[in-house]
Amino acid sequence: MAKVPELFGSMVFNEQVMRERLPKDIYKALHSTMSTGKPISSDVADVVANAMKDWAIEKGATHYTHWFQPMTGITAEKHDGFIQPAEGGTVIMNFSGKQLIKGEPDASSFPSGGLRSTFEARGYTAWDPTSYAFVRGTVLYIPTAFIAYSGQVLDKKTPLLRSMDALNKAALRMLKLFGKTPDRVVASVGAEQEYFLIPLELYSKRPDLIITGRTLFGAKPPKGQELEDHYFGNIKGKVLEFMEDLDEELWKLGIYAKTRHNEVAPAQHEFAPIFSTVNIATDHNQLAMAVMRKVAYEHGMVCLLHEKPFAGVNGSGKHNNWSISTSDGENLLEPGKDLKNNLQFMIFLTAVIEAVDKHQDLLRLSVASAGNDHRLGGNEAPPAIISMFLGDEITDLLETISSGKEYSNRTGNKLSTGVESVPVIYEDTTDRNRTSPVAFTGNKFEFRSLGSSFNIACTNIMINAAVADTLNSFADVLEKVNKKDFHKAAMELIKAEYIAHKRIVFNGDNYTEEWQKESARRGLLNLGGTPQSLAYYDTQENIEMFKRLKIYTAEEVRARKEILLENYCKVINIEALTMCDITIKSILPAATKFSTALADNIAKLSAFGADTMAQHSIVKQVASLINDAYKTEQDLEAAVAHAKEGGDHQTAANLYCDNVVTTMQKLRTYCDALEKIMPKDLWPFPTYTDLLLYVG
Repeated sequence: MAKVPELFGSMVFNEQVMRERLPKDIYKALHSTMSTGKPISSDVADVVANAMKDWAIEKGATHYTHWFQPMTGITAEKHDGFIQPAEGGTVIMNFSGKQLIKGEPDASSFPSGGLRSTFEARGYTAWDPTSYAFVRGTVLYIPTAFIAYSGQVLDKKTPLLRSMDALNKAALRMLKLFGKTPDRVVASVGAEQEYFLIPLELYSKRPDLIITGRTLFGAKPPKGQELEDHYFGNIKGKVLEFMEDLDEELWKLGIYAKTRHNEVAPAQHEFAPIFSTVNIATDHNQLAMAVMRKVAYEHGMVCLLHEKPFAGVNGSGKHNNWSISTSDGENLLEPGKDLKNNLQFMIFLTAVIEAVDKHQDLLRLSVASAGNDHRLGGNEAPPAIISMFLGDEITDLLETISSGKEYSNRTGNKLSTGVESVPVIYEDTTDRNRTSPVAFTGNKFEFRSLGSSFNIACTNIMINAAVADTLNSFADVLEKVNKKDFHKAAMELIKAEYIAHKRIVFNGDNYTEEWQKESARRGLLNLGGTPQSLAYYDTQENIEMFKRLKIYTAEEVRARKEILLENYCKVINIEALTMCDITIKSILPAATKFSTALADNIAKLSAFGADTMAQHSIVKQVASLINDAYKTEQDLEAAVAHAKEGGDHQTAANLYCDNVVTTMQKLRTYCDALEKIMPKDLWPFPTYTDLLLYVG
C-alpha cells in the first residue's frame, strides 16, 4: 500500500486538485460557492466540468453519474459516457458545464408519497458543489440533489442542505449578539458505523438473510456475547485483512476512516471516521456502506448492515456525533475552562435542550424503521423514549442558575493506577452515558439511536431544524434587549427555558423500569414502534416549523410520512411471506423427515423389545411443534392478508405492527424449538453457531 498521505483523497476532485487544475479566478469562484453557498455561474461550471472530466479520465473514468439519495434509503446512479460522435466515425470525450450542473433521470419509479404520478417521469438532479466529486472504478460520481419536474423535493440531500442553511442563518443571528460575524456556521458530524461480517458461503445458504437482511429463524447458540470477550478483542486474521483493505479504499475516496475494532456481539465490528460537515459526512457514510459491502464480497464475506440480523445478540447502530462550528474554527458547543462565565456556550446548549424537548417526536421518528424496532431499548441501544444526558457538571450549573444559588466550577480528580511507571491522569468532569439517546460528550452531542443501515440525513435534518428554530426564537427575544442589559437578559432566558424544558434531562440509566415510570410522570413521549412514531410527522406544529425554516412544504412532509409508512408495510410483508415460504418448503419438510425417521427407528427397535421411551418423547415433541408451526404459519398468512386490506398506510402499518409482527414472533418460537431438537445434518440452514463463531 502507498503511504497514507499520498493515498488519501487520490480519487477525489478535492480542493488540492482544483487549485492545480483550475484558473485562479475560477477556483476562487468555486471556493466561494463551497464555503458560502452562493450560486455558481454557467461560465464557471463549464471550466470546472472540463477540468473535472480530464482529471477523471486520467483516473480511468469513461462515464459520469449524478449520484443522488432518493427516498429509498440508498443511493441511486445512472451512468452516461463521456463519448460524443465526431467526424469519420470517431468520438471525442466531452463533458459540459450544463451536464455537470443538471441531469435528468427518470423520476417515475422512485418513492414520492403521492407527490408524483407514475406517468410523470421527469425529474432533475442538480450538482451539489459543496460535496466533492470522486471516481470509483470507471465512473466519475457527482454528488447531487434530486427534485421533481415541478420542483418538489424527492431526495434526502436537498432538505439536508436547506436545514444547514437554516441553522447557519439562526446561529449567525445569535453570534452577532455576541459581537461575532463569521462567514458561516456549519453542523459537523462523525458517524460511527457498526456492522456484522459473515462468510459468503454460509450467507448463500440462508434465504432469510438474502431476502430480508436478517435471520427470521435461529436458535440461540450455546455461546453468544455472555463472556464479553469479543468487544475490543483481538481481530481475526480474515477480518483484519478486510479492515485494512476497507481503510485503503475509504482513504482513496477522502473518507477519514480513523478507528476500527471488534464490537460486543460475535462477528460484529465498527469503524469510525473523523468529523466532516454534515452534508459531506452523509455522502461519506452512504459511500462507506457501499464500499464495505464490496470489499467484504471480495474477501469471501458479506457485510450485514441490518439493525438486528441475529436475535439474542446485540444489533448494530450508528452513533451520530453532532456539533456546530464557525467557519473560523470555533466549536459553539465547547464549554471552555471557565464554564460558569461562558455565556455563549450556555445559550447554544440551552437551545439544544429546548429543541430536543420540543421535538422529541421528530427525533424519535427520524430513527424509526422495521429493523430498528428490534433494537431500540434492547440493552444494546437507547430506548424509544427521547432524553438527554448532560453530565453532573453542566447539570449542576443549570440547576444553580435556575435556583439562583452560587456555582463553583468542578475539576477532574487525579486518577492513579498505583503503578509508578504509569502516568497519573485526570478524570473528565462528566462520564459517557451509553444508555442515553442524546448524550453530551464534551463538545458535541452523541445521538445513539440511529440504525446501522440508516441514511443519517433524516436525523440531522431534524436536529438542525429543531436547533435553528429555537435559536431564532432566542434571537427574537435578545435582539430587542439593550446591549448593557444583554447579559442579564440572556441569563434570564437560560433560566426560564431550562426550567421549562429540564424534564428532558436525565443522567441516569435509561434501561431501568424506574425510568419508564419517571419519564411518563414527566410527560415524555414513549413511541414504541415505527407506526406510532410516524403518526407525529405531519402535526401542525411540525409542518409550521418546516415551512418557517423553508425545509419542507406541507405536501413534502406528508409525502415523507406516507413513504416511510409504506416502506414499513412492505418490509414486514416481505419478511412475513419469507417466513411462510421457508416454514412450508424447508423447515416443516425437514422436521417431518426427522419425525418419520424416529418413527421407523421406534418400530424397528420395538421388534426386539428395546426401550424406546426417549424416541417416543422426542417424536411426540416434534409432531406437536410441527402442528403448532403449521397452524401459526396459516395464521400468519391470514394476518398478512388482513393487513393488506387495511386501507390507508397508517392503518395498514398499525395492523402489520400489532398482528403480523406478533404472529411472526410466535412462528419463530416454534421453528427455533425444532432447530434445538433436530440433528444438525437435517436442519436445512447454517445455525447461529456457524454464522457467528466462524474461524477466521
